[in-house]
Amino acid sequence: MPISARNGFKGSVTAIKEGPIHAEVVITTPGGDSIVATLTEASVVSLGLKVGSPAIAVIKAPWVSLMSGAPEYRFSARNQLNGTVSAIHAGAINSQVTLTLAGGSKLVAVVTNEAVSELGLKPGEAAVALFKAGSVLVGVPV
Repeated sequence: MPISARNGFKGSVTAIKEGPIHAEVVITTPGGDSIVATLTEASVVSLGLKVGSPAIAVIKAPWVSLMSGAPEYRFSARNQLNGTVSAIHAGAINSQVTLTLAGGSKLVAVVTNEAVSELGLKPGEAAVALFKAGSVLVGVPV
């Protein structure tokens, strides 16, 4: 399935918290990395999502922010995934930074070159990927 988003996490639905308008859906990869998505109840129904269903969580790389060092603040981003920088590909303005998450999944973020420098990002260094649950698209097999 060709798609322009850099991040696709195949797994299964491990939790659904339903509400009158929106639902929170957790997709967990075989390695144990969990992604939280906020969807409309209509989407949960139309996709046929149930605990145990196969699904994919898709996140565009520019929607991911990175953090390094000890946090001084708590953040509202529902997804805060710890990882290790495994690659950095610098461009003229932005860099593509790849993190290897605890469960072995790879996550790509596109951040400015200035941010890479200010955060001290280097291969082998720890970093945290942050993104809102509303930035996660969910797909199911057809």
